[in-house]
Amino acid sequence: MNIKLIKTEADYQKALKRLEEIFDSKIGTIESDEADILGLLIDEYEKKHYHIDAPDPIEAIKIRMEELQLKQVDLADVIGGTNRVSEILNRKRKLTVEMIRNLTKRLNLSPGLLIRDYKLSG
Repeated sequence: MNIKLIKTEADYQKALKRLEEIFDSKIGTIESDEADILGLLIDEYEKKHYHIDAPDPIEAIKIRMEELQLKQVDLADVIGGTNRVSEILNRKRKLTVEMIRNLTKRLNLSPGLLIRDYKLSG
């Protein structure tokens, strides 16, 4: 096992290639331990150099709806009717505190994510 910190893009690409080679190693082997360590190092490098912002509240709701295979009608009871769901998802109306509370429970989303500000469409 020859592991070093990932400091450059070349180091990063090399680490990714090595991880791909040993990814399916049997648990408890040296290669498995190496894969675990490389995964941590790659994750840290990506957090610093490939930062991805969290989605805005509406995008987060849409993503979770897709993950849970929900339709707009499935949120009518927590948002306040199908028309209201449409207004929210089309950015015509802002989420209320009550909606955020309900969506937090229904979609298992962080309230911190849902209270972030976002722009309404025209």
